[in-house]
Amino acid sequence: MIDKLEFLIALARERNFGRAAEQCGVTQPTFSAGIKQLEDTLGVMLVQRTSRFIGFTAEGERVLDWARGIVADSRAMRQELRALKHGLVGRLTLAAIPTALAMVSALTTPYRARHPNVTFTILSRTSMDILSMLDNLEVDAGLTYLDNEPLGRMRSVPLYLEQYRLLTSEASLLGDRGSVTWAEVAQVPLCLLTPNMQNRRIIDQLLHAAGGQQEPTLESDSMIVLFSHVRTGRWASVMPARLADTLGLTEHLRSIPIVEPEAVHAIGLVIPDREPMSPLAAALVAEAKLLAKSMN
Repeated sequence: MIDKLEFLIALARERNFGRAAEQCGVTQPTFSAGIKQLEDTLGVMLVQRTSRFIGFTAEGERVLDWARGIVADSRAMRQELRALKHGLVGRLTLAAIPTALAMVSALTTPYRARHPNVTFTILSRTSMDILSMLDNLEVDAGLTYLDNEPLGRMRSVPLYLEQYRLLTSEASLLGDRGSVTWAEVAQVPLCLLTPNMQNRRIIDQLLHAAGGQQEPTLESDSMIVLFSHVRTGRWASVMPARLADTLGLTEHLRSIPIVEPEAVHAIGLVIPDREPMSPLAAALVAEAKLLAKSMN
């Protein structure tokens, strides 16, 4: 039964029978037969389909909710049994918004020092992708905004407040200022994250509220790309203060506080609100709580 529920979760993630079968490591006929067996066992139709996947029935959506919980519990149980014999071992997958990627090492480094048999996969994703991946059991935890858009059924550990800076060269417009307003920033050509990123939506709202907004001179889904352009001295951007400090400022590059209003947003660790937590996730939450204490 568990393997058939895994099929259902893969189908929700991929929205395509062929890709879902590939993700599960089986042929498409085997995958389709597994879904049909699950429907026969439960006595309801779960999937709307013709020659291709259309969507889930109402019953299928409810079974999918149960499947996520059952599969998550099954994985957590196996992790706990391994931990009882060998200590924490396995792979922890964490997805982070681009503005928080530089902070991930503050979690993973002490975690690995305590649990050297755990390995990590770190992914850069949008805030909405992170929530979807947590729902579909693709990642164990996320590092994202806590207060700007709904999180759903998630447990969170607040880590720090994201404060914003204008990054620009000292010789450029506003480069000699001790602070700037959002209205002033709205007049500067900027390179920013792509519109699907929550950080970009936050900045757009602040610029719009200040009475101005213009198309960025460059967009990217990578903060490294933005920062490398700013470091040339010919571009400007808006970035979180902690990220700017982590990436490093050059002699002629300035990080200028943006005020009026002084906007802040909470960044934290999120995991699905399930009990019991898997041992790997529980250890990560413990590290996050220690990190939060050290940062506040």
